[in-house]
Amino acid sequence: MIDLRSDTKTEPSPEMRRAIASAEVGDEQRREDPTVNLLEQRGAELLGLEESVYLPTATMANEIALKLHGEPGDELLTEEHSHVLIAELGGPAVFAGLLSRPLVGKHGRISPEQIRAAAHLVEDFHTPRTRVVSIENTHNSAGGRVWPLEELDAVVDCCRELGLKLHLDGARLFNASVALGVPAARISGRADTVTICLSKGLGCPLGALLAGSSELMLKARRLKHMFGGAMRQAGIVAAAGVYALEHNIDRLAEDHARARRLAQGLARAGVPVEPDDVETNFVQIDVGPLGLSQAEALERAQQAGVGVSGTVYPTRLRAVTHLDIDDGDIEQAIELLPGALGAASLARA
Repeated sequence: MIDLRSDTKTEPSPEMRRAIASAEVGDEQRREDPTVNLLEQRGAELLGLEESVYLPTATMANEIALKLHGEPGDELLTEEHSHVLIAELGGPAVFAGLLSRPLVGKHGRISPEQIRAAAHLVEDFHTPRTRVVSIENTHNSAGGRVWPLEELDAVVDCCRELGLKLHLDGARLFNASVALGVPAARISGRADTVTICLSKGLGCPLGALLAGSSELMLKARRLKHMFGGAMRQAGIVAAAGVYALEHNIDRLAEDHARARRLAQGLARAGVPVEPDDVETNFVQIDVGPLGLSQAEALERAQQAGVGVSGTVYPTRLRAVTHLDIDDGDIEQAIELLPGALGAASLARA
């Protein structure tokens, strides 16, 4: 099967497996694992922040970050389809006691004007105090869309002005960096905390980094232990992260190019796709005009040998390119999907 369901479907390359096999290890909970320490150091440098903490998952990293910034009863503002709101099982409420208030976004982005209008900044006995803003870059549900730097800077400036903490869910931050042609630190360096995921486009079997000030990361290490994230000889898997940061960032441009080629090929074949909306490694397909439900379209694609996945939108699918997808896979998907979805016959009609 051509597996375009997610960039989490990547498997470690032979070179990454060799790095894993030869990893130097120690007790990472005591900060004695040299490979984990190296990964944390390099991650912080790339993100333009003082320190980073290695964690098993980006969801854990997001939840620790939010707990760092707020107290039970405080309020979190975030875009309505952000990962922390729709894909982390109510974690902000469970772990940090935060009330989450969704804001309607455009391409997954929210504006300073929305934040100013929504934020509760005056202490009283009835209204939760707004403490945290969380943004996502690239934005998963919006189709891998990237924040323009001027919009990002405006939100950071707004949070600083209002005294709000800003968390950047950068699970696919390096995709944004490559798409914009700027260092990752240009995107992440002004946030209070930043999460990156190592098991998506970077191709690791697991792992994430949470970065911020040294003071915050000391607290994050305590929460890591509380959340059950201490991993002992974690250099075995951290070695994959070191390899990925050294070899798999620049090559994300290949995934982006293949996503654009997929979108263009499908559009030419009559599949409802907007190639101009493809900014990174996501292609969104609207099967509504083809008279299909999401479930029907997923089943047809699967039977044709192409794995795609659903989205938060009732008739929209996504195809995600990654390092285990090559040019031949893209050409084959362009050949198979239109017929499977009924677009080829519709185009002929």
